[in-house]
Amino acid sequence: MDIVLFVFLVALSSLSFATFKYLKIKSYPVTNSKAKEISDAIRSGATAYLKRQYKGVSIFFAVVFLILLTSSFFGVVGHLVPYVFILGGFLSALSGFIGMRTATMANVRTVSAAQKGLNEGLKVAFSAGSVISFVIVGIGLLGVSIWFWFLKYWYSSVDVSLDSELTQNVVSNMLTFGMGVACMSLFARVGGGIFTKAADVGADLVGKVEQSIPEDDPRNPAVIADNVGDNVGDVAGMGADLYESFVGAMVSTSALSIGAGFGMDGVILPMLLSAVGVIVSMIGTFFVKTHENADQKSLLKSLRKGTWISSILMIICSYFVINKFFPQSQGLFYSIVSGLIAGVAIGFMTEYFTSATYKPTKRLAEAAETGAGTVIIGGLSLGMLSTFAPCLIVGLAILSSFFSCGGTTESVLGFSRGLYGIGIAAVGMLSTLGITLATDAYGPIADNAGGISEMSGFGDDVRKRTDALDSLGNTTAATGKGFAIGSAALTSLTLIAAYISEANAAKPGLALDLSVTNPSVLIGLFIGAMLPFLFSAYTMEAVGKAAMSIVHEVRRQFKSIPGLMEGTSKPDYSSCVSICTGESIKLMLVPAIIAILAPVLVGTLLGVEGTAGLLAAVTVCGFMLSTMMSNAGGAWDNAKKYIEVGNVGGKNSPAHKSAVVGDTVGDPCKDTSGPSINILIKLVSMVAIVFLGVALLVS
Repeated sequence: MDIVLFVFLVALSSLSFATFKYLKIKSYPVTNSKAKEISDAIRSGATAYLKRQYKGVSIFFAVVFLILLTSSFFGVVGHLVPYVFILGGFLSALSGFIGMRTATMANVRTVSAAQKGLNEGLKVAFSAGSVISFVIVGIGLLGVSIWFWFLKYWYSSVDVSLDSELTQNVVSNMLTFGMGVACMSLFARVGGGIFTKAADVGADLVGKVEQSIPEDDPRNPAVIADNVGDNVGDVAGMGADLYESFVGAMVSTSALSIGAGFGMDGVILPMLLSAVGVIVSMIGTFFVKTHENADQKSLLKSLRKGTWISSILMIICSYFVINKFFPQSQGLFYSIVSGLIAGVAIGFMTEYFTSATYKPTKRLAEAAETGAGTVIIGGLSLGMLSTFAPCLIVGLAILSSFFSCGGTTESVLGFSRGLYGIGIAAVGMLSTLGITLATDAYGPIADNAGGISEMSGFGDDVRKRTDALDSLGNTTAATGKGFAIGSAALTSLTLIAAYISEANAAKPGLALDLSVTNPSVLIGLFIGAMLPFLFSAYTMEAVGKAAMSIVHEVRRQFKSIPGLMEGTSKPDYSSCVSICTGESIKLMLVPAIIAILAPVLVGTLLGVEGTAGLLAAVTVCGFMLSTMMSNAGGAWDNAKKYIEVGNVGGKNSPAHKSAVVGDTVGDPCKDTSGPSINILIKLVSMVAIVFLGVALLVS
């Protein structure tokens, strides 16, 4: 059977599996009318935000489409590039929208399930996370396989006789598909991140710190906006982010198959491995369950069990896949294994530095006893220290995958095969995304469930269960971010290699001097190292500006609405949702434009060599900064929750108030700037590849 047909059928199976689970969750009864009303308000706010965001993003995509269309007439890009770009963006937006609709449907049903028991609540929330994850991987495989078929047919019909030329044309357009996905993902992640953290920070600063009311208290005017933000940022944004990683790893690795001498088989292998990963991920979901009164370690073990089983099955299946299709290149199997192990290892180290189960976060919570200043210092130190292990893990994965695939610096072919091995390691790391993403997407749903439980007046036993699920979600979300960042580093490295390969293919005989003594490379390195900081500055400032607007609005309502603090009157929730929506859409534009224009401008001024320096530096620096910000933010958040459950003075103690300040600083780090950087480093590379023709004019 045609391998691409198999990939296509797996994509349909993934979407069918997600549909079955969606309908099963939707049939779960919701008996509490107050909880349903709050859930409907959250869904309405999230839908309104996405509609406005997609409307604004559509204008951007229309402008870029016209630029690409004009460029295609002058031969700067291929004729199909504009259309492939649009499709990539559309599918990314679709996956984010479906994820949001699923999460806002499942949150209230998780609360209802938690009335019956902890395991029942976990089952519903995780099933909803599975719907989101299998929609994303299903749409990813569907888009890549359909476009592969179409492009192969298209270029075969225009008399491209040589297999290498056919392969080159197909993969070049597939990379443009990845650029469309990356652009939409960046808007979704940055815009959603600004929304969710502006609402969260505004709600915490006025509600918790100034008014001393609990989190998710219905008297807080920003509480609905905060819950909406969980969906548009941590679900739609995160979904689009990992969809981009999944697709990016496949298309970038496919692009390296030409130089490695694997031809069309090498193009198809990443798709095949990803399809096998989807199947084993489906199997792994059936092993996720827990028992009543489980502690955090037991809950985490339940989720980890499904991930481990999927990873082991993936190793076994990939062995037979490589034996069947690449018997002469057994090293590819070890590249897959190195990627899987690296993903698990990075996830564990992220968990170690961010979970309150371990010493680093416990020590951070204890630092809150001496004030907010020591909490901030401790969190920054923890975040910086946490970059050490992922750096070593990624480095070891690169070395092992490069050399196990026959990589060598002594020949061009050997070097190219080593780079292809690194790409396969990235594919291996992301192959079990179906279940890895499910454990991540589960978190915001559990968080929403906790908020609905609080606002609806459910009993302490239900709130205790939803709090346990929410606390577990914070750890899995942090682990998911570490996983996404690690995969971004490997994927970006393959994109850099694809950029050099595309340049050599487009201009045979091009003599590139990529040494650091080359002024163009050196300038590119400096610009690339600066770019993540510039990008983060704008995204952090955006959260601050939007949060200030929310703070003023919440303060105004507490002062002007009689009986609000007493609970005898209702706040105006919609005004906070509207403010967050308007501010996030307006403020997300500058960071996105920076990411897209930087490689084009550097390519125009410094050529291919300067752009290569830019890509190398933005990858290395971005990986470290993203890891540091995400882990520091996760630790600040969990240190606060560790105190809230009765440690270091407990809720409303001076230590708790200091921890809330730390969490406020950490929120935009872990949910806006940090995770957005891993899209930045891949998007910059993809834009550079698409606009390679501009850089070649200078080189």
